[in-house]
Amino acid sequence: MADNNGFLLRIITPDRVFYEGQVDMVEFNTTEGEVGILPGHIPMTVIIKPGILNISEAEGERIAALHAGFAEILPEGVTILAEIVEWPSEIDENRAVAAKERAEERLHNKTQETDVARAETALLRAMARIQVLK
Repeated sequence: MADNNGFLLRIITPDRVFYEGQVDMVEFNTTEGEVGILPGHIPMTVIIKPGILNISEAEGERIAALHAGFAEILPEGVTILAEIVEWPSEIDENRAVAAKERAEERLHNKTQETDVARAETALLRAMARIQVLK
């Protein structure tokens, strides 16, 4: 329920409950742009685009790399069903940099449209991982 103590945020992946707790605000990227959710937000559903997940808790700020999924936003809480979401401690920086370079190379060589879309998504995911580490 929405109140002065924020709202419930649940982030679920296929293999674990990534996060569950009371938050003051959550921000992430959607296919329509970046959204910031506060208690009492109007109901809506959104498609997640790769980027940074910012969680504002009473204890401070937390960030993670959020790659894809859907979010259900209700006045009393937010549920994110994510394909992949990672805390900074779970990210291998060398692997993320290598993935970014591979995606940029694929975009540079643009051979097929489907290749371009996959490369763009791979680039966004790699950039989110790298940004979370900074």
